[in-house]
Amino acid sequence: MAAPNVLNPHPPGFDRFLYASVGEDRNGFAVTVLSTLARLGLDPWKETAELVKLGRDGAQARLGTLLARFGDVPALASDHGRIARDLSQLLPEGRASGSQKRTALSAADGRPGTSGAIWAVLAIIVLLFQMFMVGGSGSGE
Repeated sequence: MAAPNVLNPHPPGFDRFLYASVGEDRNGFAVTVLSTLARLGLDPWKETAELVKLGRDGAQARLGTLLARFGDVPALASDHGRIARDLSQLLPEGRASGSQKRTALSAADGRPGTSGAIWAVLAIIVLLFQMFMVGGSGSGE
């Protein structure tokens, strides 16, 4: 079984969706889906996993509701439905492979994947290595 990306534990299939622009804020800065969800107080990866589980139509409806609540991008007030439709097309397919489903479910449930165990093992190895290096250099002869 392939190990998940330790440095980026989030599903890579979510990137295209999360980094898509929803428009410009009042200061002229581009706002992404990721920042929109975060500004709404939602975990972007968990919410994306939930949207994937809803399928395209359900995701489009949920996104429309979320975007309508988001007041930082003025264009969303009148165009949130079209933007929600376009963004929902960027979501990975709901009928994902087994590993994609496990990753999405893990993200949706808020449970850490195997990357937490990998980090713990790496931390123990580094600690043991440091203890060996300090213990071995203290002979003084």
